[in-house]
Amino acid sequence: MTQTLGVITPQVMSVETPLTLSSGTVLPRYDLVYETYGQLNQEASNALLLCHALSGDHHVAGLDADNKPGWWNNYIGPGKPIDTNHFFVVCSNNLGGCHGSTGPASLNPETGKTYGPDFPIVTCRDWVNSQNELRKYLGIEQWAALIGGSMGGMQVLQWAIDYPNKLRHALVIAAAPKLSAQNIAFNEVARRAIMTDPDFHEGRFLEHNTIPKQGLAQARMLGHLTYLSDDMMGAKFGRERREEALKYNYEVEFQVESYLRYQGEKFATKQNFDANTYLLMTKALDYFDPAAEFDHNLSKALAQATAQFLVVSFTSDWRFAPERSHEIVKALLDNDADVCYAEITSEHGHDAFLLPNKHYEGVFRAYMKRVLQDVPSKESTI
Repeated sequence: MTQTLGVITPQVMSVETPLTLSSGTVLPRYDLVYETYGQLNQEASNALLLCHALSGDHHVAGLDADNKPGWWNNYIGPGKPIDTNHFFVVCSNNLGGCHGSTGPASLNPETGKTYGPDFPIVTCRDWVNSQNELRKYLGIEQWAALIGGSMGGMQVLQWAIDYPNKLRHALVIAAAPKLSAQNIAFNEVARRAIMTDPDFHEGRFLEHNTIPKQGLAQARMLGHLTYLSDDMMGAKFGRERREEALKYNYEVEFQVESYLRYQGEKFATKQNFDANTYLLMTKALDYFDPAAEFDHNLSKALAQATAQFLVVSFTSDWRFAPERSHEIVKALLDNDADVCYAEITSEHGHDAFLLPNKHYEGVFRAYMKRVLQDVPSKESTI
């Protein structure tokens, strides 16, 4: 029987060295909250870094203080595809986040008040630079692998470009080399929903002891809608109504309406997600385009990557469709990189990378055995 990790206690890295962001703004100091699972070996060669998606955080596996499982708990732990009997797994809450790392809800040392809208916009490169400080802090010379889905996969790509010698393997899952115009449009609609909420107060809602619940809920409803596939929604809800008779009003009648409203309400009230963080992270997604610095040529951008790659997509993911993963694979092959590609059949849309799937798990488990074989350790066998 597969063992569990139990309750995990978050840790904090406090950095007093100023960090110059892509925007040119200097962050004088910052904290990164992170969790670790498994044990770092004597050579510090079995470490994995997991990069989270938009609404994710550092709690990726095990249980938190409220007995809530991590967002990827199905895949991380003793005997699981990311086997903590062999790997030391690290996941941090991104800079600008709202789950302990320095972000808009943190105190601004210059004013003594929360940063709110004054917190600088960060980019994927800024996240990678701060994660690199965590690498050094933990005494890890080179990651055995970096792993990320969706926005996390974009961070993995940025790592492979900016710090090619600091990772041996890169697992890019349900990601894209840049957002499409449609994806940028979705993000803008979500931001407008938040920013036009009367309780937003130009981003200073905490000073007014309120949160823009309505805007956050609407943003989450839109985002959640894009994470699901039409087939899955049809199979799960169809046109099923809560009551047989039509009401001829604008109240919730269809089950899918009820589901989306529930998801929005839960996100706005129970997950404590900061509205300014939502704005910041969607903008960072919009800005991500590593090829822009290389004449908009992704092959040139990835030319300096030395890691071995696993790229995974899902057939029903229309937000980051398989064709976007094909772009990454082609660019890597243009450079004769060592790359494996898997296209997983799933009806769950973009969210498929988070959910149980036998084919996905098989691919993942097989590739992690390959990662382990490259770990310089006397115990690197399964």
